[in-house]
Amino acid sequence: MELQYVSHPLEPVYDERSRVLLLGTMPSPKSRESGFYYGHPRNRFWPVLAQLFQEPVPGQTQQKKDFCLRHRIALWDVLASCWIRGAGDGSIRDPQVNPVEQILAQAPVQAVFTTGRKADELYRRYCLPKTGREAICLPSTSPANCACSWERLVQEYGAILPFCKEDCL
Repeated sequence: MELQYVSHPLEPVYDERSRVLLLGTMPSPKSRESGFYYGHPRNRFWPVLAQLFQEPVPGQTQQKKDFCLRHRIALWDVLASCWIRGAGDGSIRDPQVNPVEQILAQAPVQAVFTTGRKADELYRRYCLPKTGREAICLPSTSPANCACSWERLVQEYGAILPFCKEDCL
């Protein structure tokens, strides 16, 4: 598979109540095809969040957006564009970043989390100097990250819960 130039096709999800910002790297081919974040059918992102909030897994795009906003979660990716081979974060070349600082200026985000090591590395290199906000690295929910158990994902993603409560300000 050859490197392909990909421009981020998805809008960020957030509103004036967003307290947590979850940042991935770049939408996978399946996510771009489905038109929303974490769109691969075997990606564990949505099932993990559903378990944390004790709700059914959201199915359609609007349900996923509503889920995020209801729980004060902002969702976006670190990269605006890059050269990439498939969904392989390790193949990323010439990364161009999204203006993450704009969300932080428009929403009362209290905690930034990255979803995977590559997202964390890119955030620290390119976004942290602009935002001045440290990020907490969570494990990737990608089906390629089979070394990370379901239990560990649920435990580590539980770190977002204190920021998603009504009275967290």
